[in-house]
Amino acid sequence: MPSVLTLIGIPGLESVQFWIGIPFCAMYIIAVFGNSLLLVIIKAERSLHEPMYVFLAMLGATDIALSTCILPKRLGIFWFHPPQIHFDACLLQMWFIHSFQCIESGILLAMALDRYVAICDPLRHAVIFTHQFLTQIGVGVTLRAALFAAPCVILLKCRLKFYRTTVVLHSYCEHTAIVKLAADDVRIDKIYGLFVAFSILGLDVIFITLSYIRIFITVFNLPQKEARFKAFNTCIAHICVFLEFYFLGFFSFFTHRFGFRIPSYIHILLSNIYLLVPPLLSPIVYGVKTKQIRNGVSKIFYSKNPS
Repeated sequence: MPSVLTLIGIPGLESVQFWIGIPFCAMYIIAVFGNSLLLVIIKAERSLHEPMYVFLAMLGATDIALSTCILPKRLGIFWFHPPQIHFDACLLQMWFIHSFQCIESGILLAMALDRYVAICDPLRHAVIFTHQFLTQIGVGVTLRAALFAAPCVILLKCRLKFYRTTVVLHSYCEHTAIVKLAADDVRIDKIYGLFVAFSILGLDVIFITLSYIRIFITVFNLPQKEARFKAFNTCIAHICVFLEFYFLGFFSFFTHRFGFRIPSYIHILLSNIYLLVPPLLSPIVYGVKTKQIRNGVSKIFYSKNPS
């Protein structure tokens, strides 16, 4: 078992990694700024202390944490070329990455259930989504992610003792990339990785899809056109975030594991884009679609002229 691993960044694009790091850094800064601004506005505006915006604050905090646990090291590799990372630190980064991904998926599921109850059973919404219930959802989503991601680290640390190489063909510590280094039998590791992906992300997608099928049926059965438009409008932002997160996620997941003819640098770029684009777009989508958030931004950046 090696004490130090070497992350080479994007294999095949080492000569242009310096320039690739510039848009990545810009995306990271915008994502952190946008999500931080979102958290400040939701905390300051009492009208935004509703379940949907509480979940949005959880999503923003998760996006900041997910981006931050990856990008500083990645930019260090692209710009300053210190590719070494301690093996235990690599496993810790891997655990954080996959935990935050699972947390984000769980929050998106909670947001879909919130919209389902608000539209399909509005009289019970305030009774069901209490502050205590929101806290329980946050704790449950976090524990589920941490517990499901932990065996990936334990299996790598305790089972795999011999490695062919210490060079990781990736820009961060991703489970499949680390497993490929081992000289031992890695079938259990691969099977468990697929199990986590399908039991968390896969089931979340199924439940979110079923929720929105029921929501659409309810919305289209509303008698008034304005009521249908208003109900559907409350779901547009979440649908956009849901589609970008899972579309990019599953596309990256399947090309990385089954796209054997796709060049490796395409796999790595897709993985990087998947972890950067959703945190970048989420605050923009919700800022454009939510009037209260736009008003909060205006209060922060545009002071009223004295009368």
